[in-house]
Amino acid sequence: MRERPVNTSARRSGRARRAALCAAAFLCAPLAAAGMGFGEGQGHVAAAALAAERGGMPERAPGTATGLPVPRFVSLKSGRANVRRGPGTDFPIDWVYRKSGMPLEVIAESSNWRRIRDHEGDGGWIWHSMLDGERTAIMDAADGAPVALHKEPADGAPVIAYAEKGLVARVKSCKARWCRLETGGYEGWVLQEALWGVYPGEEFE
Repeated sequence: MRERPVNTSARRSGRARRAALCAAAFLCAPLAAAGMGFGEGQGHVAAAALAAERGGMPERAPGTATGLPVPRFVSLKSGRANVRRGPGTDFPIDWVYRKSGMPLEVIAESSNWRRIRDHEGDGGWIWHSMLDGERTAIMDAADGAPVALHKEPADGAPVIAYAEKGLVARVKSCKARWCRLETGGYEGWVLQEALWGVYPGEEFE
């Protein structure tokens, strides 16, 4: 979730009016779900977007400040974080994030500042200590339907819960197109294609 500061310019007012993350998204067991009728440098930005369209990992290079791969996914550590128009406190604040744990993509580095973008494709600069290396992801199925959490990383494995679009979950590992998630007391496997916060084909423990 994010909010726009009162004293910023109107340059991004159109984007600011768009819906933020669904803070009230929920998880439900399969039987309950059935009963309810469930039926984002510029070069790195372009490379990541192209890779996403082609269904593969983006081309990555070591960050100028950390040496870590850029682009990469991180999560928001703080429950309140200013996003600025440039890498410094002299730049105006475009908006404020207010949802700790939200996944963000680092697309550039400048000293202690990180240029990020969120699942809606909006970006800006944020102080490095506001970010965490812990991986999270947003349920983002293309058809908007609830996402099935399977007991095992297989299409035919039993479904233990459904997660609504917009729900943020902790990503514990990814392998062979599947990611193991933990959220709301449930733990299960979800196809990578239904998530924003991991790259296609990405694997980690």
